Amino acid sequence: MKIYTKTGDKGTTSLIFGERVSKNDIRVEAYGTCDEANSMIGLGISQLPDEDWAKQASIVMRKVQTVLFHVGAELATPVGKEVSWKLKEDDIRFLEETIDSWQEGLKPLKQFILPGGSPSASAFHTARTIARRAERLAVGVEAVNPLVLSYLNRLSDFLFVAARYVNEKMKVDEPVLHEDLS
Repeated sequence: MKIYTKTGDKGTTSLIFGERVSKNDIRVEAYGTCDEANSMIGLGISQLPDEDWAKQASIVMRKVQTVLFHVGAELATPVGKEVSWKLKEDDIRFLEETIDSWQEGLKPLKQFILPGGSPSASAFHTARTIARRAERLAVGVEAVNPLVLSYLNRLSDFLFVAARYVNEKMKVDEPVLHEDLS
């Protein structure tokens, strides 16, 4: 199978089920942004250390990547059609339970933190901002599954906690907002 098809050379692409749309269609923007977030999560995973806690975190992150791939599929599905694998409340609950579990060992936030710390945490912070953009775009997609919006909203919370969790486990201080910039 060749990776290139040349069918998009004139600025269109196919949604699931074959409908052709402009590459700047809101659906394409939304699922493309999910793909960006997914790739950044992969970068974060690749920078985790070879330790037991990180191996467990990688398993969690791979599950999140898989679900995010399916979120993209739902966004790439035209109105009136339905993918065979739909998002479930359990997918959102998984994020919430992981957030709660990982947050237990974190210091309470007493001030704003800046994105950063370890390379892995920095990638998860970046993925968080991309997930927020995907959510903003998904709001504009006609007849989007409401669970898609909930998942993307919770995903950004999850990625924020994941970044903090990784920094804590790696004993890397979180960058904090400095009031005095003089």
